[in-house]
Amino acid sequence: MDNYEYVTLRDRHELKPAAAAWFHLKWGVPEEAYLKCMEAYLARDIEYGWYLCLDGGRIVGGLGVIENDFHSRKDLSPNVCAVYTEEEYRGRGIAGRLLNMAADDLRSKGITPIYLVTDHTGFYERYGWEFLCMVRSEDKPEITRMYIRR
Repeated sequence: MDNYEYVTLRDRHELKPAAAAWFHLKWGVPEEAYLKCMEAYLARDIEYGWYLCLDGGRIVGGLGVIENDFHSRKDLSPNVCAVYTEEEYRGRGIAGRLLNMAADDLRSKGITPIYLVTDHTGFYERYGWEFLCMVRSEDKPEITRMYIRR
């Protein structure tokens, strides 16, 4: 059994700078964009949150929930984004637990369904997600898979 700590950023607001830097390193999205979303969440301007898995205080997994994850279907909102688990921690159920934590938290606030875009097949289905449709990226010609969790 693991001894990981699963928290929301509201639980551990002091992690905001480290979390923004960590997500930036994983996805290449500017740190300022993460900080802006995190600050809105911490100020309770929005209920879309940030969820982290810690191992001895170190961020080893995380995800966020934002209005739109850079796709053309603005009506499909909110979106889980930036799902990531450090490579050496994969296969331990961390991402699944974070996905369930986010879904349960949002459902408790009356926010359902939730969506995510991904190129993965087979992974999200294990955690209650269903393929919904293909969507176009906001500023690219590519299309990608959209999933829903009701």
